[in-house]
Amino acid sequence: MEKPNAPSCEKNREPILDVLRQHFADRHHVLEIGSGTGQHAIFLAEHLPHLTWQTSDRAENLPGITAWLDEAALPNTPPPLRLDVQETWPVLRYDAIFSANTLHIMPWAAVESLFAGLTGIMAPDAKLAIYGPFNYGGHFNSDSNASFDRWLKEKAPHQGIRDFEKVHALAQGAGLKLLEDRAMPSNNRCLVWQAVV
Repeated sequence: MEKPNAPSCEKNREPILDVLRQHFADRHHVLEIGSGTGQHAIFLAEHLPHLTWQTSDRAENLPGITAWLDEAALPNTPPPLRLDVQETWPVLRYDAIFSANTLHIMPWAAVESLFAGLTGIMAPDAKLAIYGPFNYGGHFNSDSNASFDRWLKEKAPHQGIRDFEKVHALAQGAGLKLLEDRAMPSNNRCLVWQAVV
C-alpha cells in the first residue's frame, strides 16, 4: 500500500526528539497513543534506540503505520496495537507514554478516557509526554492557533484546541505531576508529566 504522509511530522520531529532525549533517557518501553501515520515512531525509535517503541491507534490507521514500520525495519518497533482509548486498553505496563497532535482531534470525552486509562498501563514512575497546541487561561496563544481552532471545528464540532488547565487537571487526577511545559515551534507545546511515586 502507499504509505500515508503527514507533512507536520517532518517539521516537528526534531524539537520533539530534543524533549524526549532529555525526559526518556532512562526509559525502556514507550507506548505511543494515536500513532497516526507512524512517521514519528520510526524517526524517534531510530534516534532513541534504547527504547522499545510501541505504536498504537484505532483499527483504520494500523495498515498505514505497519507500512512505515515494515519499510524502516527497526529492531525496536513491534507491530502496532489496536487501541481506542474509549475501549479496551493493553494489559502491559509502560514506563513512558507519548502522544502527538491527538487531544485536539479527539472528542473531549475521549481525552478524559485517555487520562483515565493511563492508570492501568503506567509503571510506578512512568513519564507522559504530550505534544500539540494548547490554550492558557481560556485564550489562544496566537492568531494562527485561533484560525486552526476554527478550521478544526468546521471539520468536526467535537474538535478543538484544549485548555492546558483542564488537561493538567486530568493528569493530576491520574496521579501525575507536571515536570515541564516547553514551548515548541508553530505555537505548540510539549507537556511532560511523571507519575507520583
